Amino acid sequence: MARFAPLAPLPGPARWAVRVLAVLLVLVLLLTAWTVWTVRRSFPRMDGEIRLPGLRAAVTVYRDKWGIPHIYADTGEDLMRAQGYVHAQDRFWEMDFRRHITSGRLSELFGETTVDTDKFVRTLGWRRVAEQELALLSPRTRRYLEAYAQGVNAWLREHPDTATQSLEYAVLGFQRSGYTPEPWTPADSVAWLKAMAWDLRSNLEEELERALAATKVPKSRVEQLFPDYDHDRFPVIVAGGEVEDGEFRPSGDAAPAASPRARATVPALENAPREASGDETPGADAAPALERLARALRAMPSLMGNGAPGIGSNSWVVAGSRTTTGKPLLANDPHLAPHMPSIWYQAGLHCRRITEECPLDVTGFTFSGTPGVIIGHNDRIAWGFTNLGPDVADLYLEKITGDAYEYKGSREPLQTRVEEIKVAGSDPVRITVRATRHGPIVSDVMDIEPIAGEGTAVALRWVALEPRPTADAIVAMNSARNWEEFREAARFFDVPAQNLVYADVDGNIGYQAPGRIPIRAKGDGTWPVPGWTGEYEWTGYIDFDELPSVYNPRSGYIVTANNAVIGSQYRHLLTKDWAYGYRAARIQQLITAAPKVDQAAMSRIQKDGYDGFAAVLVPHLLRVGGPDVELLRGWDFQHSRDSAPAAYFNAIWRHLLIGTFNDELPEQARPSGGERWSEVVRLLLDRPDDPWWDDVRTAGVKETRDDVLRRAVRAAHTELTGRLGDDPRRWRWGDLHTLKLTNDTFGTSGIAPIEWLFNRGPLKPSGTESSVDSTGWDAQEGYEVTSVPSMRMVVDLGDLDRSRWINLTGASGHAFHANYHDQARLWADGRTIPMYSRPDSVRRAAEHTLTLTP
Repeated sequence: MARFAPLAPLPGPARWAVRVLAVLLVLVLLLTAWTVWTVRRSFPRMDGEIRLPGLRAAVTVYRDKWGIPHIYADTGEDLMRAQGYVHAQDRFWEMDFRRHITSGRLSELFGETTVDTDKFVRTLGWRRVAEQELALLSPRTRRYLEAYAQGVNAWLREHPDTATQSLEYAVLGFQRSGYTPEPWTPADSVAWLKAMAWDLRSNLEEELERALAATKVPKSRVEQLFPDYDHDRFPVIVAGGEVEDGEFRPSGDAAPAASPRARATVPALENAPREASGDETPGADAAPALERLARALRAMPSLMGNGAPGIGSNSWVVAGSRTTTGKPLLANDPHLAPHMPSIWYQAGLHCRRITEECPLDVTGFTFSGTPGVIIGHNDRIAWGFTNLGPDVADLYLEKITGDAYEYKGSREPLQTRVEEIKVAGSDPVRITVRATRHGPIVSDVMDIEPIAGEGTAVALRWVALEPRPTADAIVAMNSARNWEEFREAARFFDVPAQNLVYADVDGNIGYQAPGRIPIRAKGDGTWPVPGWTGEYEWTGYIDFDELPSVYNPRSGYIVTANNAVIGSQYRHLLTKDWAYGYRAARIQQLITAAPKVDQAAMSRIQKDGYDGFAAVLVPHLLRVGGPDVELLRGWDFQHSRDSAPAAYFNAIWRHLLIGTFNDELPEQARPSGGERWSEVVRLLLDRPDDPWWDDVRTAGVKETRDDVLRRAVRAAHTELTGRLGDDPRRWRWGDLHTLKLTNDTFGTSGIAPIEWLFNRGPLKPSGTESSVDSTGWDAQEGYEVTSVPSMRMVVDLGDLDRSRWINLTGASGHAFHANYHDQARLWADGRTIPMYSRPDSVRRAAEHTLTLTP
């Protein structure tokens, strides 16, 4: 039998190399084991039994393969207590981070890098307002908030070591050791509604853009950049109607929306005459303050996700007369900046038996940190939101001398308070917050000390800074059983005002515009106004009963996509800065094109990438010609990720915007894209010699429309050839239009291993900013996605278990958990998952069962 000879001994240096390699291997294995242990030790327990103090009876939590919880309890308070516990299991770091945002305390976690954000939030005073709102809430809402906080705190007591709470705390420990989260409070929950109101803060940016643009070009040319809504081309939400005897009455295609109950006895406010705003534009002395405010606003989006181009939403409802089931279908997909994890958390909250003590059987999208369901359905009704976008914020220019400001010829003392911002690793920062009768001064917020001496400052009046019981609306909607109760809940929905669409199992559909919308003595809210004259004050608010509403319109559908709510005959001014109706028109076209629609058809509409403005611009591009412009001939104007024409068109569009406007507009007013700029350019295309086409940097040469179009085509071709190769047929929109799921806290740390822990992607979604599948991007920055349909939902009122939904990322906030981003690829592909809500369906889909006991 053959025998193997023993191996010869290794030379001495080789033996040492092997030993070093073995030691390194052991260290790598130990580090890997430690990393896996650190990552997994915060994962939630989803099976078995856990004691939750305060419960009156046992609560059951079922989770499906996606980690989506459905909670079953016997009382409303037990449901909220369990929801708080489950939210904390999956998303406590996110909740803790959010409450630091809303209270202006991020610097306690992250040090000097977030001081500017804290200054702005402290100046606005979100947390102060939230604490005042608690006293205004109904007893039931306060009980739910308290129970929710008890559930969160029970989880915190169970996990006293931050290393068992979330991986982010372990990473935070490298920067700040010894941090321990505080107990959760009801004010923490209410304050997050202020952050959402800020994200959806109507036309504040447009107001500032107008003023800054007017420092460079005449007012008449500025007005070209903000066209009036074209009611002949684009649809409105409510086809007709007017206010009569203190109540809105729809007309034409609309049926009455009024509740059978007696109307509120609050007398309707007469709408004061509205003169055109801007008898004079802000003077040169106001420019420094306006520019300081623009810089301050730019400090916010990186953490809040607001201000991104394309932020809006789609929501529509179709009556049974137009569906295959004979029952309504309701669709919703709010457009927000992308977050990792998603801003939404899917859940079901179910009373085992519907009673007055336990009135909830609701499934939908929640905010971690807030009790109840924000968007979704219960066993009787469904609802969806899009941003109504009323003008609820005004900028007032104030003349300040020392510690006083001018008002109607007199000097009034500034209101002041000192805020101390604790900063990890550094000394505290103190700021003096100043305010006038109009609100906090926001133009000098980035300065530790107020701007000294005489000068002009900018104050902000914003509805969300006035305490209101908006949280009551969430609780009331969750338990509403019919249209009348839904409208009563909407009365409390003060800010952020949303277009509310409704459907029920009895076959009814409806729309309600809620909100606390100001009436102005003078002006239309589109320009900053002089605060010292006293002419531009708010004289009251539009009464709820006078806001547009419609119930069972004869058309059989209601479409909202941030377009105008109603025509110019309506007596009240809601805003002048609507989205321009491209998405709304396309949704309406697709609904009416089919004899009947089903759930699958509603989902297809949500994924429609047609750009109505591309159909306007492409014929001009084909006319002027240029390298490979024939690629656009025959294009269907769909923005699929595999489309070569979409890639080329958007590159041309980007260079067209930059080449037309950047030469004359200040940085803060330059075009980012979206429906407004599509409408601006559409109107300019009919004016080939308009001054906007001329490049003022080319002395002695006057460019026309066709010159700029040709230049944009050449610039786009050069860019894409360099980026995507010489063969235009192989260009792909998805290779430009990418989405990286970036963690809100450590995703931009600049440290590659940490970013690898928390970030995911990139994804290649379809769509563009003006399509129904609205994936926005900033023309000044590139093609990367800046806003997304943050979730998609289609509710089938014929059978609620046929409803479908999808989240941007997943249920879990724990990196490397199976549910951290398991829905992301499906979302990017336009697919959805079942939205079960009936007990038998939930139990069949459950892969985990957790019992919470008293």
